[in-house]
Amino acid sequence: MQGDPGTPRPATSGVHVAPLVLKILITVVVSMVAYVLTNLVKQSGDELWKIAVAVVIGGSALIVQYMVDFEQRLGMVETGHMERSRRLEEHFDHLSDAAALLSDLDDAGMSTSDAKRLIKNLRRVGQQGPEIVKAFARSEVESLASVVTDLTGMSAHWPRDNNEWLIRLTQCAQRTIDATSSSVDQRFWGTDSAGPYLDAQIEAMGARRVTIRRLFMVKESEASDPVVMARFTRLCQAQLSVGIVVRYLVLPPSPVEQPHPRPASRDVVIFDTDLSLEFEPDQLGVNVKTTLDAQRERVNRQVRWFNALWARAQEFSPDPEPAS
Repeated sequence: MQGDPGTPRPATSGVHVAPLVLKILITVVVSMVAYVLTNLVKQSGDELWKIAVAVVIGGSALIVQYMVDFEQRLGMVETGHMERSRRLEEHFDHLSDAAALLSDLDDAGMSTSDAKRLIKNLRRVGQQGPEIVKAFARSEVESLASVVTDLTGMSAHWPRDNNEWLIRLTQCAQRTIDATSSSVDQRFWGTDSAGPYLDAQIEAMGARRVTIRRLFMVKESEASDPVVMARFTRLCQAQLSVGIVVRYLVLPPSPVEQPHPRPASRDVVIFDTDLSLEFEPDQLGVNVKTTLDAQRERVNRQVRWFNALWARAQEFSPDPEPAS
């Protein structure tokens, strides 16, 4: 503060005079000069006339000062008006861009209310959330933006199992769900993630009349193991009891001569014959990649592959005797 000791005060360049007082002083000076000049020009003239001329000249000087002041203020007003107009124009441009984006979303059949809710809540998180929450929100938005950007090419990838995609797509299916379930996937049915997935399937069959076909693929070594087959029988019965159509197929063993044999089966889920979700296992049988594909040619190839396997598969019976 200026009053604190040791703080230098701003230097003053002179005595400050109010603008009105300055105008009066200038008018008086001009009037006196005019009066002196009239005396010099016409020394024998009427004194009243000389005073009148001085007053008129002084008044004219005062009016000129106010006109100059008015012009300066008018220029400042015009400049401020132009600046405000520019800011309003930029603001309206932003609003127009936002409205155009929302209109494009609406034309594309997307939910504009969800987009507004996302933007509004992101703003609230940015204003009041701790840094870890802000970082998590940014990460989720970046992940969503990346997936949606990939979907413009009708394909998206995830570097591991993605059960969230599986459940959401099941909730979005309207007609059919065709799924293969390999030996790798059979372990999935004993995990906590299987419950929400099965619930989503039951809801799809009940609320939207979605037809679900599941093809279990069993290895030859598993087909000859009574313990494995007993567990497999219980799994099939559980699927049948909720309305899922079940068949099974015994897979031939992989060629021994291959140094790095590829998995004999792959888990694919086809939704409405328009989109497929494929889980790619590694050599240890662990799913390491999830691919979402909606490209017409590739999805049709998946549909033909599934239908060919389904035609060869056996219908499930309470005491199945698998045949390859």
